Amino acid sequence: MKIAVVGVGYVGLANGILLAQHNEVVALDIDAQKVDLLNKKISPIKDKDISEYLADESLNFSATLDAEKALKNADYVIVATPTNYDPERNFFDTSSVENVVNEVLSINPQAYIVIKSTVPVGYTEQLKKRYHIKNIMFSPEFLREGMALHDNLYPTRIIVGDKSDEAREYAKMLQDGAIKKDIQTLFVGSTEAEAIKLFANTYLALRVAFFNELDSYAEMRKLSTKEIIHGVSLDPRIGDFYNNPSFGYGGYCLPKDTKQLLANYSDVPQNLIAAVVDANRTRKDFIADEVIARKPNTVGIYRLTMKTNSDNYRASAIQGIMKRIKAKGVKCIVYEPTLHDNDFGGSEVVNDISSFKKRSDLIITNRWDELLVDVKDKVFTRDIFSRD
Repeated sequence: MKIAVVGVGYVGLANGILLAQHNEVVALDIDAQKVDLLNKKISPIKDKDISEYLADESLNFSATLDAEKALKNADYVIVATPTNYDPERNFFDTSSVENVVNEVLSINPQAYIVIKSTVPVGYTEQLKKRYHIKNIMFSPEFLREGMALHDNLYPTRIIVGDKSDEAREYAKMLQDGAIKKDIQTLFVGSTEAEAIKLFANTYLALRVAFFNELDSYAEMRKLSTKEIIHGVSLDPRIGDFYNNPSFGYGGYCLPKDTKQLLANYSDVPQNLIAAVVDANRTRKDFIADEVIARKPNTVGIYRLTMKTNSDNYRASAIQGIMKRIKAKGVKCIVYEPTLHDNDFGGSEVVNDISSFKKRSDLIITNRWDELLVDVKDKVFTRDIFSRD
């Protein structure tokens, strides 16, 4: 098969490299630097397996800026472009997906389009009616940042929002590329697949919010968060995982997916979904108040990234904390090695770690780093278990 992958973020690259083991894959992107790196077998994102497979594996994989080259004669086109939540429209901005669909229909209308970008519930059916096409489906991804290819090689499940022969062929290609065998594979309607994606991520956000609120209670009552979480998590129905407190959920998926699901509830009774969205805001308020109560003159923001071994700081919770404490007149400086600017959001970037430590009265970090051990008395974090 020839497969075009549009968008070379975590989702696009993880799928492209997986499929390039047994198929010809051409990745299409608008970023010339990323395309150049990929053609030199260098990953533009931080993911150990992606880097290793690009460098070491015999892949039929290339990247291009040329839509004609990527899309012409492709059997499948995987759409992995960003769909950010638009608060004004109260829906995802799906314009990037529509742009790809229009290009495919003009260059190669026979190709089967697979949407991996997260979209509102019912979106794929709307596209089918608008463009009068059937060769399009939604297939959600469930990838962790920094472990995207690993999660494709050892998937928890494969969900395909279509029941056609082309959908089954697509699922088989994913199965053939994986190392794990006997993968649970579910063929459902496209709208059901879209709902699965949003409900799964909202449940994860709910779990993050639950343990964060547990931590807020323990902190206010001067109790041991660690002991309470350990006792609660011994119940096998709850489990000792995904329970490490943080400054809030953030990143590529959870903030926008929870808001999108809530928007889909506009005419459906609910309490819990709105609470998940509100809980994240409340947690950031609580953390900011805890920081301000310590009366620092200068707060050091140690890493904007969401978690260890990641280079993503999109919608990271620590940025929300930073905005809140700056609004109260507290000066912030930022240590973030992935930033090459001297300024971030009006705050100075100080990437000399010694200077950063010396100038900070208080250092806040979403996740503990041994690099801070010599200034441990200055550090404020809610990372109880030193893991993600």
